[in-house]
Amino acid sequence: MKRNTRLGQILLKAGIIDENQLQKALDGFKSSGQRLGHVLVELGFSKEEDVLKAVADQLDVPYIKLSDIEIDRAVIAKIPVKFTSRYKLIPFKMANDTLTVAMLDPLDIHTLDDLRLLLGCKVTVAISSEEEITKAIRKYYGVGAETMEKMVEAAEDENDLESLEISAEKDVDEMAEDASVIKFVNQIVIEAYNDRATDIHFEPFENELRIRYRIDGVLYEITAPHTIARFQSAIVSRIKIMADLNIAEKRLPQDGRIKLNLSNQEIDLRVAIIPTLFGESMNIRILPKGKIVLGLEQLGLVDVNLARILSLIQKPHGIVLVTGPTGSGKTTTLYASLNKINSADKKIITIEDPIEYQLRGVTQIQVKPKIDLTFANGLRSILRMDPDVIMVGEMRDFETAEIAIRASLTGHLVFSTLHTNDAPGAVTRLVDMGIEPFLVSSSIEAVLAQRLVRVLCPKCKTAYTPEKNLLKEIGLNKAIEDKEAGEITLYKPRGCEECMQTGYRGRTGIYELVLLNDEIRKLILERTSTDVIKQKAIASGMMTLRQYGWTKVLAGVTSVDEILRVTEA
Repeated sequence: MKRNTRLGQILLKAGIIDENQLQKALDGFKSSGQRLGHVLVELGFSKEEDVLKAVADQLDVPYIKLSDIEIDRAVIAKIPVKFTSRYKLIPFKMANDTLTVAMLDPLDIHTLDDLRLLLGCKVTVAISSEEEITKAIRKYYGVGAETMEKMVEAAEDENDLESLEISAEKDVDEMAEDASVIKFVNQIVIEAYNDRATDIHFEPFENELRIRYRIDGVLYEITAPHTIARFQSAIVSRIKIMADLNIAEKRLPQDGRIKLNLSNQEIDLRVAIIPTLFGESMNIRILPKGKIVLGLEQLGLVDVNLARILSLIQKPHGIVLVTGPTGSGKTTTLYASLNKINSADKKIITIEDPIEYQLRGVTQIQVKPKIDLTFANGLRSILRMDPDVIMVGEMRDFETAEIAIRASLTGHLVFSTLHTNDAPGAVTRLVDMGIEPFLVSSSIEAVLAQRLVRVLCPKCKTAYTPEKNLLKEIGLNKAIEDKEAGEITLYKPRGCEECMQTGYRGRTGIYELVLLNDEIRKLILERTSTDVIKQKAIASGMMTLRQYGWTKVLAGVTSVDEILRVTEA
């Protein structure tokens, strides 16, 4: 088809739209002044990709999906980033002294003429979506590359902090107007938030500043402009100002918090800064404020464990412990439990460090060690407030653990966390901390160990039939007994645009629940080792973290490699 064929007729002939939809779009096209393709997409009559393919057909130019190709860095280097960002284009092929660029508007003759003058070579054009072009610019030039280029051109003094002093409460989208360190930092935070990152790491080395995002529990290095190392001090100072920290102190660790309004969503940033050999290293934890607390049913608990936990959290007294490493979702599980039992007839008080989510109807206390409001001191005061349920953020020391245990023995239901590798290890850890075994055995009702595993991307996960040897190796003998090996289908990651080529999107929990029965209580009183308690718990019906993980693998939720990554044999 050639240029004299109308876009609407192309889409009509291809069966993408009907006559009625075309007429409505033409009416909108006349009244709004926007292009017909834009109106069709906005009205939901057609996908953007279909419109772009039709436009490419109409103009006799190729349509290109940039996410499906790998562009040579030498080709990328042909055009400066400020040019690609301004005109929404990206070079992707160089052949026979002819450069091919992907553009949203292939009829922009002035831009193409400018490019030919700039490069001194022939330039041909292909069409691509604005989203694809923006993602490609970020991928190949780096986050905030245009801002960084302008900073290099405009200011050599990287410690000019006068331009940095603006209100940290101001909306990030508005703050990102000026080309400066402010805009660059904001771009990093916005990109991290949009990519579902939970942490941003700024790590200085001898000749570079590395930036990494933690997404679904795994760190990914992001492409950043090579000139970023020149502005390391300014970036650190900017974040210090936002977190109300001392910008002059560069020898000691500092911690702070930032509140931001990002696209009408309030988020909290927890900032931690430590001095290193090549400058100050920073970690920014992203906590969406007022985030919806998940229900217990959404945490990935299988029916049997869910029923047991629902029974546990209704008990009038005792301690329920949740264990696992930092970032394993312990707080989320505790909040889901509190949310389940939160009612007008219960007084629930928590003491935390920090308060990650706000729960309506629950009294929450923030630990402040500087004024001696510790877990232990706060817990003593809580007991005078006539609570029914208490949540202690973490049992860090003997004093906190002892008060929590005595609180449970005097008729309170206590939730808390502990850092141990598995559930049986929690009871011996308390004894090692100095708590008398008789207090541990009489107060602990259950221990829940947990880990977070990445969920396979539903759009690109790939099915395969595992070999019998693999099933035996990973301990799925029961699966072999239940079915022939050839009948079992497992899934593995592949990677697509939806999951940023990782093969995973989101996380779910795997659990190990120990219910303290008379036999296990007797072993605690005898100061038995963790291994013996674990064997007794397994004999009593406990499913280990790895066994629980295999149920997720067989259900097609996650992969074998992911379970091997987060659990021990």
